[in-house]
Amino acid sequence: MAIAPASPRPFTYSPPPPGPLPIVHADEHILVLDKPAGLLTVAGNTPALADCLEARVLEHYPTATMIHRLDMDTSGLIVLALNTRAHAHIGKQFEKRLTTKTYIALVQGQLTPDSGRIDQPMKSDWPNRPKQHVDPVDGRAAITDWQVLEAMPDRTRLRLTPLTGRTHQLRVHMAFLGHPILGDNLYAPAEALAASRRLCLHAETLEFRHPDGGTPMVFHSPAPF
Repeated sequence: MAIAPASPRPFTYSPPPPGPLPIVHADEHILVLDKPAGLLTVAGNTPALADCLEARVLEHYPTATMIHRLDMDTSGLIVLALNTRAHAHIGKQFEKRLTTKTYIALVQGQLTPDSGRIDQPMKSDWPNRPKQHVDPVDGRAAITDWQVLEAMPDRTRLRLTPLTGRTHQLRVHMAFLGHPILGDNLYAPAEALAASRRLCLHAETLEFRHPDGGTPMVFHSPAPF
């Protein structure tokens, strides 16, 4: 059963200060970065939301293009293309679900058993955008696998593997289970929201085939929480 969320924190965009790009891998075709929490992937629709990962990357890699996105409050691995061929090649892998992504999350409470699957269709909650919600009738397929890594008295560390790519999928699915992600200002109740100053969700691994030759590429970034 879903838990009613608390009133969200007021939105004020305060991205982390610019510094060296958090490059995990770079070659002539792709760029893999470890995005910090609190930074938009692409610019918003006002000048106050202009600072973003894409803008910072373009200062150093003017041909870079975004292939996929991470929520502003989510940290972790993201791949960018440095030419049109690479963008098309990796974009097709995402489209056909040939990529693999895993995330680390801290959620409220303890889960049993030690692993499971959430198969709950989702759609946009239009009156409350940008929120999404579970809708078994009109929602689009949304599937997430979860595995317990560590159980603590009041929280659990999980590895989450999304098998689909819906907006806010992991956040909505965990809240639906009654175990919202700590620090989630959209879907967590007050206690879980107050348990962390950041959203405890991190893109830990990213796997895809290199656009030049198809070599399997596997990247890993430890969660900072």
